[in-house]
Amino acid sequence: MREIFAGMPWWVKWIAVPVIAIVVFGGLIASVVGFVIGLLFKILVFVILVGGLVFVVRKFMSSSRGGW
Repeated sequence: MREIFAGMPWWVKWIAVPVIAIVVFGGLIASVVGFVIGLLFKILVFVILVGGLVFVVRKFMSSSRGGW
């Protein structure tokens, strides 16, 4: 890899190549980040709903004293 950039200025390796990579793979990077954020949001909603369900069932069971 060093041989490829051996005669190039510093800005080619540290500025131009990352900018080209972002332009080429930007859509892919954005969709992967969007997918991960969406998945984390769905997991958070799932945990909140299950926790709420458990809370409501325990509250109902303790107030009915004996259940069914």
